[in-house]
Amino acid sequence: MSMNKVLLLLISCLIAGPAWAHPPEIKDVRIKKTGMVWRVDVTLEHGDTGWDHYADGWEVLDARGNRLAHRELLHPHVNEQPFTRALSGVVFPDGTREVFVRAKCSVDGWSGQSRKVKLKP
Repeated sequence: MSMNKVLLLLISCLIAGPAWAHPPEIKDVRIKKTGMVWRVDVTLEHGDTGWDHYADGWEVLDARGNRLAHRELLHPHVNEQPFTRALSGVVFPDGTREVFVRAKCSVDGWSGQSRKVKLKP
């Protein structure tokens, strides 16, 4: 087999593999205060392939990286992209003016990217 054919085969296998799926992308975040608690709605997009590889959660962090809230996603959303899931009853410490949301997938873990969101009382 020629070197060109070997390289083509190798590249084809790599492209087709799940390692090339993009990390979960945060498409939108909506945070609304109701009384003393907040509701967080996060819209994600991810190349879910099934139970073996899917977006399985998101979290809300403060500016220091402390977790303020976490939403676990219990199943893949192969045919529902992008999708939105909410978390109600979230309490933010007094004086919190902004938070950061990041997503996680079952294979690659927590995304290195986060979305900054300013809180509006």
